[in-house]
Order: sequence, then C-alpha cells, then structure tokens
Amino acid sequence: MNKTILITGASRGIGRAIAEYLARTGYNLVLHYNSNRAAAEATMESVKSLGANARLLCFDIANREQTESVLTSDIAEHGAYWGIVCNAGINADAPFPSIDSDMWDKVLNTNLGGLYNVLHPCVMPMISARCGGRIIALSSVSGVMGNRGQVNYAASKAGIIGACKSLALELAKRNITVNCIAPGVIATDMTANLPTDIVEQMIPMRRAGKPEEVASLVAYLLSDDAAYITRQVISVNGGLI
Repeated sequence: MNKTILITGASRGIGRAIAEYLARTGYNLVLHYNSNRAAAEATMESVKSLGANARLLCFDIANREQTESVLTSDIAEHGAYWGIVCNAGINADAPFPSIDSDMWDKVLNTNLGGLYNVLHPCVMPMISARCGGRIIALSSVSGVMGNRGQVNYAASKAGIIGACKSLALELAKRNITVNCIAPGVIATDMTANLPTDIVEQMIPMRRAGKPEEVASLVAYLLSDDAAYITRQVISVNGGLI
C-alpha cells in the first residue's frame, strides 16, 4: 500500500518542490493550499504527470475550526496520513518597534498556531493506524539564530522547534519520527527581493539554496533509511550558521 503524505503550503515555492520531488518516489500526496487554487491545481497536475496520486485540500491553517473540519473529514474518508510535512507559513517583517499587534498575532497564529491546528487532528489517527509515520516541520535559520527585522517570524519558527522536540519524545515509542528542517536563504518568492551581492556576502557558499535542495532532505527524512532520526533540527543554509 502506498503511503499518504500531507503537505501544507504545497501550491508554490518549497512546498511545490517537495510535492514534485515526492511524486517520483511513489507516495500518495494530499496537497494543501489556502487561497491560490490555480497554483495548487498546477502543482497537482505536475505531480500527477510524474506518476503520483494526488488530491487537494483547501483551508486556512490559522483557522482552527476550519482546519480541523477539513482534515477530520479527509481522514474519515481516506484514512490516516502516514506522513505530514508542515510547510505553510507567512512572514511580516519589520524592525521590532514597527511590528504592530496584528503583525505579531498573524505570524504567530499562522506559523506556530498553524502547526498545532494541522497536527492535532492528525496525530491520534496516525497512532491508531499502528503503522509508524513521519512528521516534518519547516522552521527557519531565523528560528535557530534570530534575525534583524524578524522578531515575530523568528519567535514563531523557534516555537516550532520546541514543539517538535517535545512531540518527538511523545511519539518515539509509536515509531513516529518528528524532525525540523531549518532552511536558510532559499530562492523563492519570499527571498526574491534580496540583492545578489547581499546573498553572496552572507552565505559562505555564495548563493541562495534551491527549493529542491530542501525537498531532497524531506524525502530522506520520510524514507526507511531515516527511521532512527527523530527530535532533530537539520539546517539547509550553505554554511550561514
């Protein structure tokens, strides 16, 4: 039986790269998006062309009731997910004095609250299935070392690390691994405005990472070879830290 993997934020950027990478490895994919249905459908067509079975789910990860309703219904119809890749997230960058309460709440509620909202309806079905499993959450280099202008974002991403380390302890005896990936500067829409010279000065490898270089690590952590890796934060950052 093919294993089913839920990927949040799968319509573009790192999420789409993860979906396309996993499509080549025989997983059934559940592709989440929030608002950009056209992009999500394009991702689904791409992964289907690569041989994967895929379906779309639409919800706002910051909306607890909506997220629970959609995921619970999908699990009731199709069964528990074997793997979950929590990739969806947002940023609202500014110097701390300029971060208003809405900017703080939106980033924390989406990135950190969204982790709870997605995982909480999914974990007990994973446990009950007695098939083990994988949980992978995308943190950030900002959550590991902090970053100017990203106090809210760094707080949310550091919170993801703490949550996953604790959840890993709870789920280890169930053969469900929980790990974080902390990307550095990856060439996506979120980093498109960073000047090339700044990137080269910051990063020892003198380039931004490729989304596929994050996706390949996700694929490894989902694999049988990674069954003994849990409670870890693995950076993909070209030597930035």
